[in-house]
Amino acid sequence: MTLGLVCDACDALSPINATVCQLCGASLGVAKSKAAAGTGPKAAIPEPFGRGAAPPEAPKVCAYCGDDIAPGHRFCGNCGKPMVTSGAAAAPAPVAAPTLARPGNKPAAKTMFFGAMQAPSPKLILIKGEGLDGVTYVLSASEHIAGRLEGAILFPEDPLLSPRHANFIYRDGKLTVRDEGSANGVFLRIIKPQTVPTGATFLVGEQLLRVDACPLEAVPIPDDEGTYFYGSPKRPSRLALTQLIAGGHEGMVFRGRNDTLTIGREGNDVNFPDDPFISGRHATVTASDGPQGTLFQIADLASKNGTFLRVSGESPLYHGDYVFLGQQLLRVEIT
Repeated sequence: MTLGLVCDACDALSPINATVCQLCGASLGVAKSKAAAGTGPKAAIPEPFGRGAAPPEAPKVCAYCGDDIAPGHRFCGNCGKPMVTSGAAAAPAPVAAPTLARPGNKPAAKTMFFGAMQAPSPKLILIKGEGLDGVTYVLSASEHIAGRLEGAILFPEDPLLSPRHANFIYRDGKLTVRDEGSANGVFLRIIKPQTVPTGATFLVGEQLLRVDACPLEAVPIPDDEGTYFYGSPKRPSRLALTQLIAGGHEGMVFRGRNDTLTIGREGNDVNFPDDPFISGRHATVTASDGPQGTLFQIADLASKNGTFLRVSGESPLYHGDYVFLGQQLLRVEIT
């Protein structure tokens, strides 16, 4: 190891017993003491990064977010904005931080929204069917065909369903059901009284009924010999209920004595004592005058199993609705 004195002016190494720098001629030791005392010529400040190196950069502040920019960096490590130099155009003034901003003039973090994960999808829950009770059908597309042979909602063992029976349509957050020209129709449980025209069909328990306006009574005409045909007397009536039985045939016909017919298991105008799905007082049908003829109002009397009206065309569905397709009872769930 070489021992010696380092010149404070030029950093040159001189012998340990030298009093003057052999390179620049500056005094060794004396200059340092005088410079420290402030009486002699000031010695040059040593350059810690080597001769000719530039002094370290002073810390800079980002003009956008106010955060410190590391020396030698051209972009802010916080907001990513470029550093504004003296020759660059003036940067826009930073926007004042809101009250929710974090300390240090840093903007508050933003929470991203997972829209696809939170989007609701309606469902159909099978309540009564052919051994598939409880099965859930998620209506995640815009159209959902249900039937015996076609579509995503299939009931191949139900002979009362048409191959392409109904379509559940979900658009713009609204769900509707449309009859696709099925043979036996789509039935929707009524929540409030529904006004229908003559010829409308509805379900009460296991009974399929049609409501009709009674025609005007014809004046009895005798035969050629002047004899009138004998039969049970007809009471004046405005409405009649016709029972539609399996095979497409008509069963019993019930004529109302006034403008209303009550339906149930016993003690009503129309009784079905052998139907286990009919309540004691189940539903009513009332006739009224409309602008183009007689209209009918069908109302459920808080029955246990409900009254179902056949859908004409397309009908809206809401959360908690019940739909009958063939022998399949489905509940609508919209969350």
